[in-house]
Amino acid sequence: MPPLLLGYLVVINALAFGMMAIDKWKAARGARRIPESTLLLPAALLGCVGSWSASVLFRHKTSKSSFRWKHMLATAISIGWVVLIVREGL
Repeated sequence: MPPLLLGYLVVINALAFGMMAIDKWKAARGARRIPESTLLLPAALLGCVGSWSASVLFRHKTSKSSFRWKHMLATAISIGWVVLIVREGL
């Protein structure tokens, strides 16, 4: 795997994980939350591992079926990116 791609994957997954963690922290304190679309964007851009990991670890948005459906869609988009990357040999 090219170092640039590996670096991107680390950063985007860390970002997705961090955003979910921060949103959970804000939810527990009644603070203004991160919009769902903002939480889902990194997941759709190959950050689904970090996003799902944080969701499970912090039990964040696991009972909200509308978010889970969107999260699965973002993961499917991410898988599509992986297929494209593999096919193009990047």
